Amino acid sequence: MSQGPTGPDGVPDRVRMPLLALITQQSLDEDYQLAAARRAASPVEGDDRPRRPTLVVVAAVVAVFGLLVGTAAAQTSREAGSRASSRGALVASIESERSRVAAQQERAADLRDSVERLQGRLTTTSDAAQRSETRVRRLTTVAGFSEVTGPGLRAVVTQSPTAEDDPDSAVKDSDLALLVNGLWQSGAEAVAVNGRRLTTTSSITTSGTAIEVDGAGIAAPYVVLAIGDRRTLAADLLDTSTGLAFAGLATTYGFEYDLEPADELVLPAAPAALRRLRSVR
Repeated sequence: MSQGPTGPDGVPDRVRMPLLALITQQSLDEDYQLAAARRAASPVEGDDRPRRPTLVVVAAVVAVFGLLVGTAAAQTSREAGSRASSRGALVASIESERSRVAAQQERAADLRDSVERLQGRLTTTSDAAQRSETRVRRLTTVAGFSEVTGPGLRAVVTQSPTAEDDPDSAVKDSDLALLVNGLWQSGAEAVAVNGRRLTTTSSITTSGTAIEVDGAGIAAPYVVLAIGDRRTLAADLLDTSTGLAFAGLATTYGFEYDLEPADELVLPAAPAALRRLRSVR
């Protein structure tokens, strides 16, 4: 390093300078060196001014940052209010729907109770109607108001060979009445004699030597049809007192009868004159 100018004795002039002047010179030299270093680090050639932000730029940045913060705060506040309002409306809507659903459920329960009561009444009414229909069918069958078809028993009664010579051995109206009453007692649902349907008001009588059913004459052989249980009707007939009486008379007077089960019989309705409803209870 250069020591600067020297005197005749070889001692640098800087050493010979007073102390105050030396300190001042060194301080200035260091300032020049610092300024030179800054100029060397500057990106713009020939610009020896230090690069540092100005107060205007700093103030502008701070103002923009404050504006952004304020805007964000205001927007957040508005969104919070909107969310609170939406949440309140949603809660109110949910409560309203809950109340509506509860009312509908209560109404549905009432309707279920009403339906159960109506179903009970319908079942009772249906049972009563079915019983009534069964009773009506049975009564119309017994009364002869309608034609009936079904299994049953065919009884054929023929005159005794001595009937022409001995009128006492001929089949009488009372004999047929015993047979018919025995069939009714055995469970017959419908009875017809020689195609004449019997009703609860029918009569079997004798006019002279002819037997009449409800005023209409019939002739031997006498065919009695009875609808009922074909498996038991004949046996049940002979278990009744009237059936036994009929069988005893047949043995005594010699007329014959034949009992034959039938798979299907057709009995016509009674004559229109006998199908008048005289009374009802």
